[in-house]
Amino acid sequence: MQDHSASLSETSPATQAVVGSGPVETIRLLDAKTVIQACLLVLACLTVAYVAADIILPLVMAYVLKLLFQPVMRQFERFRLPRSIAALLMILAFFGLFVGLGAGVAGPATEWATRLPEALPRLQQHLSFLNRPIATFQSFMQQIGAGGGANVDILGTAFRGTQHFASGFFETILILYFLLVSGDTFLRRMVEILPRFSDKRQVVTLSQQIEENISVYLMTITLMNTLVGLATGLTMWATGLGDPVLWGVVAFALNFVPIMGPFAGVALFVFAGLLQFDNVLAAFLPAGLYLVIHLIEGEIVTPMLLARRFTLNPVLIILALIFWFWLWGAPGAILAVPMLAIFKIVCDGVGPLNNIGRFLEA
Repeated sequence: MQDHSASLSETSPATQAVVGSGPVETIRLLDAKTVIQACLLVLACLTVAYVAADIILPLVMAYVLKLLFQPVMRQFERFRLPRSIAALLMILAFFGLFVGLGAGVAGPATEWATRLPEALPRLQQHLSFLNRPIATFQSFMQQIGAGGGANVDILGTAFRGTQHFASGFFETILILYFLLVSGDTFLRRMVEILPRFSDKRQVVTLSQQIEENISVYLMTITLMNTLVGLATGLTMWATGLGDPVLWGVVAFALNFVPIMGPFAGVALFVFAGLLQFDNVLAAFLPAGLYLVIHLIEGEIVTPMLLARRFTLNPVLIILALIFWFWLWGAPGAILAVPMLAIFKIVCDGVGPLNNIGRFLEA
């Protein structure tokens, strides 16, 4: 008996490595299976999001709007106002604001569109140094279209997701209403279903973190974008560009898309300035002032308000913007950062996903 024990204790390191390699290989195999299953699940979800965009996009938009309106709903609850009435008031206010801004912008936008053909000669004169690159680019695009037999529809591609959202706008409003009325019903049902107390506590904690962080983020960004819109509208009016409501709404909407939105705004204001003014310096002044407003807001004010609540990697933000813009158009670009932030909060709260959460940090 002693000899047998001694022989086990004197097993060579090579033999011990072979004996101990079984569990390690099993764990690695399980990890590989988990990774493959997770990748297949992600691909399946993205496929559904692309194919069923008419259904999925309004659902996601309604959920994000619910997170935005949730703090206001909490205030209504303190005044003992029924959730159904509070939700109806918020829906009416949101719908009225949406329709009012659309009506206020439609007239000036149409006027600028009718002025475009008459102002094109002036624009070509200001941008004469770009004639050769533009002609080369047009020739290249024509060759691609002729070779591939396809018509490149940039606007159709860019606003494909916007069409999905517009067609499902009333669906979004309907889902948003019932989400606001239901409150924490789905969370309570999930807590009741889960068997272990630790799982119940984890789900409640994650839900509270998502609601608190995303609500603060959305409210802060909405407030700052409103101030940017007001400042831009007043600035454009002061520079003589006119139509402060139009440019304020444009700046407000573009600022919801980080990095790419302000770049598009600068290009738009350069284009509008060249259409409006004969002097080149006066034409570039609106774009320059808009850029100053954005730098003050994006580099000083908003980071100071949000602190390090959302430390997302800027490279991943760019990739998320490009991907969701391709998948859902302009609404996807607006939803990209909130969805990425929600995903990071979930990864930080679930143990096996903590490393992914660290990877998403700046």
